[in-house]
This record gives sequence, C-alpha cells and structure tokens, in this order.
Amino acid sequence: MGVVSWWFNGGDSDAVIVFLGDSSKALVPGQFTYFFVAGVLGLLAGFQSDFVDKTFGLDEKESEDVVTSQQGALLVKLDQGIKFPEPSCHTKGKLYANFDDVSGKVVVKCGGTISSLTEKNLLVLSEIGLSAKFVKLEGSAMLASSYVADGSVQKCYVGKGSGRIKVVGSEGKPALHSKVEEGDLFIVPQFYALGEIANDCGLEVFSVTTSSKPVFGHLAGNTSIVVICKPGISS
Repeated sequence: MGVVSWWFNGGDSDAVIVFLGDSSKALVPGQFTYFFVAGVLGLLAGFQSDFVDKTFGLDEKESEDVVTSQQGALLVKLDQGIKFPEPSCHTKGKLYANFDDVSGKVVVKCGGTISSLTEKNLLVLSEIGLSAKFVKLEGSAMLASSYVADGSVQKCYVGKGSGRIKVVGSEGKPALHSKVEEGDLFIVPQFYALGEIANDCGLEVFSVTTSSKPVFGHLAGNTSIVVICKPGISS
C-alpha cells in the first residue's frame, strides 16, 4: 500500500508480468484495488478543473490536458516519439534482482537449475515476508518432491514449457495431479508436498513463498532425511 509503479515495454517482444499481493483489505476482497493517477479511470478525472489548477499551479488549458489527454485505462499503447527514461542503475539490489545473478544457484547436469531469492540476496524481502524460487527443468527431468517445513504457502507460475505436477497433503492423500503448461498458476498449501516432472520440451516454474527465509524439506535426493537414516530404517 502507498506505492506507485508504472511498467513500460520498450522492446519488440511481449512481456509477461505476474502480480501477487494481499487483497484482504481491498474494496472487493479477492480483487486488487487500483488507484490510477491518469486516464479515464484516473482520480484526477473526478476533480473539477479549478481543483487541478490549484493543485498543480496550472492554467485552465494545461489542467484540461492533464485530465483528458490520456484516454487509456489500464494498458496504453504509446504514440510514436514518446520516450521513457532509461532504468536507474542505483536501484538495483534494493528493489530489483535478476535470477541470473543470484549466488548459490543449484545446477544439475542434464537435469536443470534451481535459483532461490531470499532476504539474504535481497534485503527488502525481509520487510514484506516473501521469497522466490525459479526452477528450470530440462526435458523429462524431475524435481524431487519437497515441502516447506515452516508452514509457508507457495504460489507457482509456469513461465515456459509443460509437464506434470502433483501436490500431496497430510496422510498421503493427493490434492492435485495435473498437467501444466505456460501461463498456468497453482497454489501449494502449507505443509503440502510438491513434485514436478517436465515434458520433453522442458519446464520452467517461478514460485513465491510466504516467508523471507523458508525452510524446505526434501523427500528424496542427497539432501533428504532418507539419506541420513540407517539402512534398516530407510528400508
């Protein structure tokens, strides 16, 4: 709350942005409440010109342009010749991070990569209580079943490729077993385990966890609890 942002795609390809947030205090719970500054849905459009005049120190013609020149609502196609400022380098590391730059990336030959972003990499995450993970599986690769031991919830978005996911709850009961593809979004409730298998084309999943320093547990693999159990126990 209290933050203004704008997004601009200056390239030739499409950009996909996934917004996640708490809407419990929204005007309509479950939906985002937007406050637009400009455009047909902008707050300034609801004020008479004399209010805009005095607010910004403009004359009548200038205030009219401020209120009516932008006829777009949410997504706006810019006119030719309009330029936006270049990104500010000094903000990197404060509110922005690139998964390609994240230290501690896990790389498995012929398997894929796992990149994690926590408060250790991006301090601002500690203030909002979130972390992120980017899993890139190569064709027919699998991510060992895991769960968040601290009771956090995972929100997962399939950014590329396709595959199968399985979510299992308490008492070993399956909660979700589904094919997923680019653009799908699914939720892993607290204390539920998640397994992912990529199709031949591979699978990329971006997930947000409701903890700035989540504790993951794995049901199989070199980091699982099964490895440290004695043979008689694990068998």
